[in-house]
Amino acid sequence: MFVHVLGTAAGGGYPQWNCACRLCRRARSSPDRFPPRLHASLAFGVDRRRWYLVNATPDVRFQIESFTALQPGPDLRHTPICGVLLTDAELDHTLGLFMLREGAALDVYGTAAVLGALRADLPVERLIAPYAQFRWHEVNTGEPFLLDQDRLQVTAIRLGTKRPRYVASAESGGASHDDWVVGYRLEDRESGGAVVYAPGVERWTSALDAALDGADAIFLDGTFWSEDEMALTGAGTLTARQMGHVPVSGPGGTAERLRPLAAKDRIYVHINNTNPVLDSDSAERRMLEDWGLIVGSDGMDLEV
Repeated sequence: MFVHVLGTAAGGGYPQWNCACRLCRRARSSPDRFPPRLHASLAFGVDRRRWYLVNATPDVRFQIESFTALQPGPDLRHTPICGVLLTDAELDHTLGLFMLREGAALDVYGTAAVLGALRADLPVERLIAPYAQFRWHEVNTGEPFLLDQDRLQVTAIRLGTKRPRYVASAESGGASHDDWVVGYRLEDRESGGAVVYAPGVERWTSALDAALDGADAIFLDGTFWSEDEMALTGAGTLTARQMGHVPVSGPGGTAERLRPLAAKDRIYVHINNTNPVLDSDSAERRMLEDWGLIVGSDGMDLEV
């Protein structure tokens, strides 16, 4: 299985368009040293000819153009993108579906909660229908399904219940369901390679522990370094967990959980513009590197 990292930034990208924090200012003044980051997304496939995306971000067009394997051809209107797996119904992970409407026939996978929101609250399914043939597939956490001529086995992992703010009431869309936030374990049935992609970890679950066991590569939620990061930087008042993310550092943080795992590649993605690990010279970045943990970057390639 081939994996390509299309983006590693949390909501708003990096630098964030409306933010003048220290790290965003550095990214604007020194882009060579602090390269911009697109919204977090992954492309994967088994033969470099057929690809699936995990999430469709507002940057999807730029992400396709940045990776030759996703570009159209050899036929005039052929795309190697076969489908999209959604980890949640957040705008940062679904707005790109509108950009993919140009007549393509795509398979879109999500939980009942996510697909319900995209029918009722943010009516992507209805709005896309006149433009493109999207096939919508409901997935259940813990129940594997097959992709790419049955060579890839995919299992959704329950990670949280935080629904998007645009889902207004418990009666709308899929709001009565629990699986609002998931990750995916991707397994190549021929090579035996396994990858876990979990960009939004609202809480560390036994299901996540089970999915990480035996994985060759792990892409994990690196949104915030600390629980009170937003307050410390003046960017907001909510804590990391209130925003749906277990922080990297501290007791019960993701680094504590990730360090003992045997995966060859343990990579942080979905990194907020306030997170000090964006600075390669920071003490926080050096700490992760000393632990063998990687701050992901746009354009990374892996083969498992």
